Amino acid sequence: MMKARRLLWQLYPSYLLLILLLLLAVTWYVSVELRAFHYQQTKLDLRARTTLVEQQLASRIAHAQGGQLDSLIRRLGEKSGTRITIILPDGQVLADSREAPHLMDNHRTRPEIARALKGEEGVSIRFSNTLGQTLMYVAKPAVVDGRIIGCVRTAIPMTAVERTLSSIYPKIAGGGLLIAVLAAIGCLWLSRRLSQPLEQMEMGAQRFARGELALPLNVSGSKEMRRLGEAMNQMAKELAQRIEMVSDQRNEIEAVLASMSEGVLAVDNEERILRLNQAAKSLFAVSDNPPQGKQIQEVIRQADLQLFVRRALSSVERTEEELVFRGRQECYLHAVGSPLYSAARERIGVLVVLHDVTRLRRLESLRRDFVANVSHELKTPITAISGAVETLLDGGAEDADTAEKFLRITSKQADRLNALVEDLLDLSRIEQGGAEGGWVLTREPIAPVLESARQACDALAKKADVEITSTCQEQLVARIHPPLLEQAVVNLLSNAIKYSNPGGRVVLEALSRDEMVIIKVQDYGCGIEEKHQARLFERFYRVDKARSRQLGGTGLGLAIVKHAVQAHRGEVTVVSQPGSGSTFTILLPNR
Repeated sequence: MMKARRLLWQLYPSYLLLILLLLLAVTWYVSVELRAFHYQQTKLDLRARTTLVEQQLASRIAHAQGGQLDSLIRRLGEKSGTRITIILPDGQVLADSREAPHLMDNHRTRPEIARALKGEEGVSIRFSNTLGQTLMYVAKPAVVDGRIIGCVRTAIPMTAVERTLSSIYPKIAGGGLLIAVLAAIGCLWLSRRLSQPLEQMEMGAQRFARGELALPLNVSGSKEMRRLGEAMNQMAKELAQRIEMVSDQRNEIEAVLASMSEGVLAVDNEERILRLNQAAKSLFAVSDNPPQGKQIQEVIRQADLQLFVRRALSSVERTEEELVFRGRQECYLHAVGSPLYSAARERIGVLVVLHDVTRLRRLESLRRDFVANVSHELKTPITAISGAVETLLDGGAEDADTAEKFLRITSKQADRLNALVEDLLDLSRIEQGGAEGGWVLTREPIAPVLESARQACDALAKKADVEITSTCQEQLVARIHPPLLEQAVVNLLSNAIKYSNPGGRVVLEALSRDEMVIIKVQDYGCGIEEKHQARLFERFYRVDKARSRQLGGTGLGLAIVKHAVQAHRGEVTVVSQPGSGSTFTILLPNR
């Protein structure tokens, strides 16, 4: 395809050619008119001379005084620079100012003579064989008493006229050339003046195409050009507003998608990714490289999800399914696939929303485990109580020693049931308090809480022959709920006492460090193996189930500690070595 020329080089040659053609036509017309003017002036001059000669010589022509006429017209011809010829009606030359009449041909056939002999004025321009040059001839009839007695002809060479015209033509050509140069410059200026506003609009349109819509066009020129520039500026303004509106809508959609906890995946009919929000990227560990336009198999290497997308693409209805991804951590996703349509109601793909239900499934698992554990924990004392009661009913009550033994068993198991129920109620109370907006925390001194917890465990410590030592920095305060924190410390002290050897020692310490309040409970008992430490704070988890039940534990004490500390926006940790004891640490923010 031939490359298009600039408007300037389309307008300029056209204007220049038009002006040059007009200039050529005008020059030709002026030349023709100038020649005609000079010829006309020469003819008028000759006519006047002819009339004058005819008036002076008419009477002499009538008397055919050839000799006298010949000398007379020679003098007249020399004075006026005109060739004068007298011709008789038969065409014979009577006299001539330049040549001898007897040497001249009969002139009856000369066009100017023929007209003059008919009584009309004759004019002719032709080459004279006699003189060897071009002349203009004017002939008039000589009339005496109403009768044509001959004719008078005057002639002058056209050399002077041609010489005059030849001197004028270069001037005309020079003027025309000057006018042509000026016209070329003027055409160039006019073409640039016409094309410049269009070039400005072209550059402005290119800016608009690049998205630079803030700088308006400043178009000069004609009223129409200014109107066109104003229309383009208005178009750019409206376009900028629409782009801003679309951008705002897109940003809103992006913000909504980014803030959604659900993963959102849009796939076209060719299984190419159209959109993937941040939650979905996090779910599938997708890199920050834009995934748009890539096949889903390249970005998300989960066969179950790929199969679900294919099923959703092949279905015209909404598709739902629960997917399980097994990686470093097991993940449960509830996937919902809905057909995706364009504005023209053409199906362009599928929109998949992924709800992470891992926590729900884990809660369901915990609930099932909790119910099973509670049932198991309740079943043991209930079975023991039931067996003791049956024994007593079968006659064991008649023997005082037997009756006392089984009553003690019943009492012990009832106490165990009571402790289990109380721990369940405490745990439920702590969780419920957190669910209802959190416990009310106030800045309180730590020392009274620790002292109250130590006193609550004194009886247990004396019974186990374990010494409790307590130290606390003076004026140590924190945002706490005193009864809740006291319960957590009591549970830690109780565990430390139960798992300490007789004659052992339990250390309770509180201090402040790096805007944190640290409460430590340290014992020197049997310690805990590392494999058990991660699960110590789970409900009903026991390291040594037989010993725990023997010591009266319910398996909920450390779970209560964990939830109580979390209610204070803190955390609890454990450090233990088998045979060296354990250290439980409560970390509370002191801000």
